[in-house]
Amino acid sequence: MAKKSSRNITNPFICSGYVRPEYFCDRTEETEELISNLQNGRNTTLIAPRRIGKTGLIWNVFYRLKSMNKDVICIYVDIFSTKNLHEFVHMLGTAIMQQALPTERKAMKCLMEFFGAWRPVFSVDSVTGAPTVSLSMEASQSTVSLKMVFDYLNQCKRPVYIGIDEFQQIANYPEAGTEALLRSYIQFAPNVHFIFAGSKLHMMAQMFNSPERPFFQSTASMGLPPLHEEIYYDFARHFFEAKKGSLSEESFHSIYQTFDGITYNVQQILNRLYETERHVSSPQQVQDAIQHVVNRNSMQYEGLMMFLTSNQLSLLKAIAKATNVANPQSSVFIKRYDLPSASSIKTALDVLLDKELVYQQESGYVVYDRFLALWLKRLP
Repeated sequence: MAKKSSRNITNPFICSGYVRPEYFCDRTEETEELISNLQNGRNTTLIAPRRIGKTGLIWNVFYRLKSMNKDVICIYVDIFSTKNLHEFVHMLGTAIMQQALPTERKAMKCLMEFFGAWRPVFSVDSVTGAPTVSLSMEASQSTVSLKMVFDYLNQCKRPVYIGIDEFQQIANYPEAGTEALLRSYIQFAPNVHFIFAGSKLHMMAQMFNSPERPFFQSTASMGLPPLHEEIYYDFARHFFEAKKGSLSEESFHSIYQTFDGITYNVQQILNRLYETERHVSSPQQVQDAIQHVVNRNSMQYEGLMMFLTSNQLSLLKAIAKATNVANPQSSVFIKRYDLPSASSIKTALDVLLDKELVYQQESGYVVYDRFLALWLKRLP
């Protein structure tokens, strides 16, 4: 768990990471529910699309928990990049070691007794000057190492709260029985409580709602809708007024509607407007900010297109131009955008979903990155 930040903030519209509660909008009910779940021994499944604010919510909960009780241990890991059990254990073990770095020597001594076989290497971050640790462990010992992690967590006398982001990733690990192995340790860790966050609704639903899966009905469940527009507007307006400026309700509504209330995208535009404008009241100011962000990402998007086949790119462009597509394999949609056969569209759609370039929501399929969608609409 990172130390509470006391740094001065130039721009209050934070686009990455978490600073302090005053720069975190709302989620009051969700924060209270997660705190209550953790304090009362209920693990929670948190499911929502990426960029809606899951990570910020978890950090806000941890901030509050640490404020209420400085002795709690809060650990956050994002396992999206992990490909197997070894990488998962390595990431979790490293996070535990880093959490112990700022604590007393007794805790470090206990850690070394448990994890000495992993050959921890301590160093100092060349940029921040903060102490860091890296671990070396044998991939063949992943199962034993996972047991060591939970043995250590179980002997801790302090409450331990762990947030695992993109938890559905463990379903893709090549090791058979990873879910069952992890579940077997979690259910016998009475002092350790979890938030399992995930962005792939179908995979998370299968993991926690299917009777054949080890995590079946083992957690409380929570979704995360977009922030309420009025509450978000009041939050944003406050910062403009604090610098003796203004943000019109019409301007904010335009931003919110353009990006379906997705926190990451809205924050990007508000961040740009706060940087360049004092009073925001015209549609042109909003459009200029949007175009600036889209243009800034153009090179990245051009590189991304190089890895798509002709069918995949054609389908991605068509979904972007249609904004929301209930059935990409329908004859009407295919004819309108001059796409190949329905079977070819199905193959391309599966790839775009797997790459998380396209997301399926209740109303249909949309391009995941709304800035990418706006860039694609420019293409012929």
